[in-house]
Amino acid sequence: MRILSITVATVMAALLAAPALAHGFKAGAIEIEHPWARATAADAANGAAYMVLNNEGKEADRLVSATSPTAERVEMHTHIDEGGVMKMRQINAVELAPDATVKLAPGGLHVMLIGLKAPLVKGKAIPLTLTFEKAGTVTVEVSVQGAGDTKADHEGSHHDHDHGDHDHGDHDHKN
Repeated sequence: MRILSITVATVMAALLAAPALAHGFKAGAIEIEHPWARATAADAANGAAYMVLNNEGKEADRLVSATSPTAERVEMHTHIDEGGVMKMRQINAVELAPDATVKLAPGGLHVMLIGLKAPLVKGKAIPLTLTFEKAGTVTVEVSVQGAGDTKADHEGSHHDHDHGDHDHGDHDHKN
């Protein structure tokens, strides 16, 4: 009887912990929290994914690439201010210092999904495979939220500040 009660308690603890892990993923020392994307229009060519990366290790690491079957190409991007105009630029990697957190969010660092094969639909999820220089590769589920959302569902209000349209004219997404 004692073994049964320990087993039931263990199973119940695992079931209760599962929802807490549903938004988090791990690759080596890198924890990936709440990956999300905005829903896109039916004819949108591109989309973006956001998340929080925590390097819980004692060594620096880098997010060096990403892939998804939902897009022809996936790149890492940032936004820079050039003379008061926000412009998107591709970057080679996202640097992750030891014991540091890096937030990928609208208006800043993000993962660009180029050449969407289908629209990103609110309430659905898409797979995104992230490759870190040291921590290796992990596939995460990116939760698709509303088109105007500015934060992941868990972060509170979605509509508190929209960054608006940015000048992407200098960036050719067809290459």
